[in-house]
Amino acid sequence: MSRRRISAVVTALVLGSAVPVLLPAAPASAAACSSYPAWTAGRSYATGDIVRYTDGKAYIAEHDNPGYDPTISTWYWDPYACDTGSGNPSGSFVVSEAQFNQMFPNRNSFYSYSGLTAALSAYPGFAKTGSDTVKRQEAAAFLANVNHETGGLVYVVEQNTANYPHYCDWSQSYGCPAGQSAYYGRGPIQLSWNFNYKAAGDALGIDLLNNPWLVQNDSAVAWKTALWYWNTQTGPGSMTPHNAMVNGAGFGQTIRSINGSLECDGKNPAQVQSRVDAYQRFTQILATAPGGNLYC
Repeated sequence: MSRRRISAVVTALVLGSAVPVLLPAAPASAAACSSYPAWTAGRSYATGDIVRYTDGKAYIAEHDNPGYDPTISTWYWDPYACDTGSGNPSGSFVVSEAQFNQMFPNRNSFYSYSGLTAALSAYPGFAKTGSDTVKRQEAAAFLANVNHETGGLVYVVEQNTANYPHYCDWSQSYGCPAGQSAYYGRGPIQLSWNFNYKAAGDALGIDLLNNPWLVQNDSAVAWKTALWYWNTQTGPGSMTPHNAMVNGAGFGQTIRSINGSLECDGKNPAQVQSRVDAYQRFTQILATAPGGNLYC
């Protein structure tokens, strides 16, 4: 599918909005799962309550309910990402928290480092494939692209609210159960359209079709949707951004896979240069070479 359907007019979302309308971000779910109260059968819960189920996982109440089982009553409960305390099970992330803060000195607190590291388990091959240089290059490439998409990890949601009703494709059999205006761009890659929320949610085991707001209210979920795109989607390119970096195609091919139809082949060199500048800056912070093929 076209990257334009993934994130319509990203430049306008972040860079071209005359009147910013950033919605307030809820606190990130960096808290440990064990910090939430245990679910109790028969106890009344209100919308927004978070509980720890008997399997150790957290769930958030999507509707008031009299204590229905979170694993059965999916209308009333949705999985809620939290830190199990294991961090990244495949080992430490190649970007330290200090380096992350250096990359994004003005970031929105919603885009937390703990939210990012909690999301890494969804795609354990990310920044864990190849040599140490390749691992650092992939992390820098991912963060450089999300830097561009969000104005330096500042914007959590799409800035142009006039676009919000456009992201509902009623031709899909499941329609838009959260409402016609519910599937606007959110998160580090500005996930948009009902079919992308469904695809990302299906891949991650989270019901984002019925609850797209999780992407702007839960830091780990937001990061997971970005990693979903990075690791599984080719967009207008011929490869996933992950494969572009681990197979030596170069940073330029990540740009093509994310926004190539509007930026590559000389269409918008300033936008490409913005991404390349960030990538070179981030590889320098990570003390690694940027490699070749930086442009598309």
